[in-house]
Amino acid sequence: QVQLVESGGGLVQAGESLRLSCAASGSIFSINTMGWYRQAPGKQRERVAAITTGGSPNYADSVKGRFTISRDIAKNTVYLQMNSLKPEDTAVYYCNAVGTTTQTTSGRLTQHRDYWGQGTQVTVSS
Repeated sequence: QVQLVESGGGLVQAGESLRLSCAASGSIFSINTMGWYRQAPGKQRERVAAITTGGSPNYADSVKGRFTISRDIAKNTVYLQMNSLKPEDTAVYYCNAVGTTTQTTSGRLTQHRDYWGQGTQVTVSS
């Protein structure tokens, strides 16, 4: 089992920055991909950015050039640096992990299911 805990959300004005963090815990051996999704009121959850173990990031077109995703593999932590925030970035941001390998009493277990954090609110005022 993997637990994800996000932090760093808050209320900022347009043009300002925020940095989100997400720490994964559990008997983790490795995580293939970690990422960030967001869900605004009345809208579907959308992927914002993701990064693999090899370090290859990808971004939604709406955040390219403004957001940067990074991860500390040793700490099982992923970050999202958000610059030049816009009111349309307002949403609950969720951390995601997929392709996890954990150590169990029966040996290593690799799962391709999604794990999610509880979400952190980001509000950008105009």
